[in-house]
Amino acid sequence: MKSILNKLINKKTLSAKEAENVLVDITNGKYNNYQLVSFLTVFLMRQLTVDEFKGFREALLKQSLQVDLGDYETIDLVGTGGDGKDTFNISTLSSFVVAGAGYKVTKHGNYASSSVSGSSNVLEYLGYKFTNNQDVLKQQLEDANIAFLHAPLFHPALKNVAPVRKELGLKTIFNLLGPVVNPSRPKHQLLGVYSKEIGELYSDLLKDIDVNYNIVHSIDGYDEISLTSNFDLFTAGEYTEVTPEEIGFERAQQSELFGGDTVEKAGAIFKNIINGKGTKAQNNAVIANSAYAIKTISGKTLNESIDLAKDSLFNGKAKRSLELVTQH
Repeated sequence: MKSILNKLINKKTLSAKEAENVLVDITNGKYNNYQLVSFLTVFLMRQLTVDEFKGFREALLKQSLQVDLGDYETIDLVGTGGDGKDTFNISTLSSFVVAGAGYKVTKHGNYASSSVSGSSNVLEYLGYKFTNNQDVLKQQLEDANIAFLHAPLFHPALKNVAPVRKELGLKTIFNLLGPVVNPSRPKHQLLGVYSKEIGELYSDLLKDIDVNYNIVHSIDGYDEISLTSNFDLFTAGEYTEVTPEEIGFERAQQSELFGGDTVEKAGAIFKNIINGKGTKAQNNAVIANSAYAIKTISGKTLNESIDLAKDSLFNGKAKRSLELVTQH
């Protein structure tokens, strides 16, 4: 670690292989907490390079519990978190809308780190039983078009760094890695990010590892399409700024997207929306994100994708996917 730290302190960057090797050593507990904090601090002061990001990602994936769902064409809908907006579970709801529309979703998620209710919190509340059993996950994809991969069951190596991350109390490289270490390695991804700069980094990474993607960031800070402002859209190495109006939606108020201050309230909001009883602002946010995910995996036009998302949400198809997957 000493040579790595000297290199980083002298403002040099790591190759993908160096990054991979050092992260393997870190997660295997090779270094003491002081060395680990010093290492993580470097990346609090500067942005990762694509090579470093690629190497760190590969290290975590190689150490994860392997799950082969390659027989299916799947998409993951995930946000970085960290936007501080306390919205309802938009990406998780959108995942069920996409599944209800007939597309396979392998959603990777965890308990909340910066909000009241993450995807794992709300799904656990709704009765989903976390599993890393590959046969069960395959059956869920067959029956409900969706399988949920609860991160702690697939990334045991992260236990070694958890205490230091908790004591440090700051966003580290591990927060950035969460959205790109889905152990099923889906070929498609809709990724929400909390800043335009982070969107550019993810875009460079996903392009480099040959993932078909759309990355979104609402300009007023949301790590999803909130419809409360224009949003950044990164796709296939291209960038555009999109207004809610040009894709057919009214602007929402931030207060309309609040997700509740307990897991129970978040779960109640989730059930209300998936039952077709959400407010216009809630429904529109879910439909917009779902549509971009459908567009990503299907290649359909945005208008076609919006129609499919509305059909799934309002005709009970998304709800049916939730019912089927919580029966397993």
